[in-house]
Amino acid sequence: MGDGWGGDLKSLGSKRKNASCLVMSAQAEAPEQMKVLVVGGGGREHAICWALKRSPSCSQVFCAPGNAGIAAAKDADCLPNLNITDGMAVIKFCQSEGVGLVVVGPEAPLVAGLVDDLTSEGIPAFGPTSAAATLEGSKAFMKNLCDKYDIPTAAYETFTDPDAAKKYIQSLGAPIVVKADGLAAGKGVVVARTVQEAIDAVDDILSGGKFGSAGGQIVVEEFLEGEEASFFALVDGETALPLMSAQDHKPVGDGDTGPNTGGMGAYSPAPVVTPQMQDDVMRTIIEPTVRGMAAEGCKFVGVLYAGLMIDPKTGVPKLLEYNVRFGDPECQALMMRMKSDLAQVLLKASQGKLSTVQGLEWRDEAALCVVLATEGYPGSFQKGSEIRGLEEAVEGLADTKVFHAGTALNEEGQLVSAGGRVLGVTALGKDVREAQAKAYKAVDRIDWPEGFCRRDIGWRAIERTQE
Repeated sequence: MGDGWGGDLKSLGSKRKNASCLVMSAQAEAPEQMKVLVVGGGGREHAICWALKRSPSCSQVFCAPGNAGIAAAKDADCLPNLNITDGMAVIKFCQSEGVGLVVVGPEAPLVAGLVDDLTSEGIPAFGPTSAAATLEGSKAFMKNLCDKYDIPTAAYETFTDPDAAKKYIQSLGAPIVVKADGLAAGKGVVVARTVQEAIDAVDDILSGGKFGSAGGQIVVEEFLEGEEASFFALVDGETALPLMSAQDHKPVGDGDTGPNTGGMGAYSPAPVVTPQMQDDVMRTIIEPTVRGMAAEGCKFVGVLYAGLMIDPKTGVPKLLEYNVRFGDPECQALMMRMKSDLAQVLLKASQGKLSTVQGLEWRDEAALCVVLATEGYPGSFQKGSEIRGLEEAVEGLADTKVFHAGTALNEEGQLVSAGGRVLGVTALGKDVREAQAKAYKAVDRIDWPEGFCRRDIGWRAIERTQE
């Protein structure tokens, strides 16, 4: 049970307290072909652009702001000067270009209310409203929803007072988990192995302001043993449609060691998520969440990304956290496997018509994505180092793609790093082992001394097939 509940989910919700949570449906059926705008500029957005480009119902893909790699690959027409934090500017662009669907990739514009702005003007948008995006924007909101609607998750308490949080930690002992309540770019979670480590995390987040306003409140929860998995479902407010399973590697080092990152690699399918478990997750976690949000007058439209912990003894999944968009780098693996017309499916979700979709088509092969990051990530790092050999990296390797997450062109026109996670080298194979071999073959052809990657992406799946 979380403190400060009071039975009212809405009090924990969006900054736009008077905004409706209902996403407006498109005024008419989809045209045979439409233009789509993807908002964002990372590896997830590159993968979405690439999949949309292959969609029969998509005539043109825009990406704002996009990045150098997306533009160079011609996977979208990038709009680096379109201010995605200015809802009116995005609306004017969509109206002038006749955009038929906007797909919002990152969490920040969702929480800020870009979908609210678009749908208020009748522009179909795939993603939750600001209030519904609070499922990711506030961990306390998510935990309280779970508490109210009997969704299995770790026991927890929420705190704004550092002394009260420390007292609670000392009473429970370690290991224990401390989370910043708000958005922290995937870095606001500390899995503390000792009481002192947990107390230090409280000081960093609540007292030290490490995550700014995102750390004004914390969630302290029990540590769950087991194997993590990522579960994705498309939601139209009432109907939820599961996607293929995936699993990512959050820690920076081989063997899942070191600090957590935004994700150092991923693969799909995840053998730990059996067909029976998929049914269980839909029944006990996803569907109660969809019903609960609707019951609170806050229908959810978009991608529900459930971070799961699978109990090693019972096999029972519990919800660690929700994200309200495709995962990165899981999206790269999923998009490589998708055969369905992505543009049409996302439009139907925005229209509340997922029930008319008979099912999604997927390639049978496994997909694996290896993230190349700048040395120093997830700590401090230098931008601007040149990256060479990307065309040679995929030469002769079928079904292999380099998705760009943080690249730019310098004044000399050279491709350089522009972030922590920079590239997502993704490959298909008959199984995870073959996809892994192809992805690392491409990785080893890339000439970027200032970059690094984990060398064991997919190890859990490979170990499982050897049992």
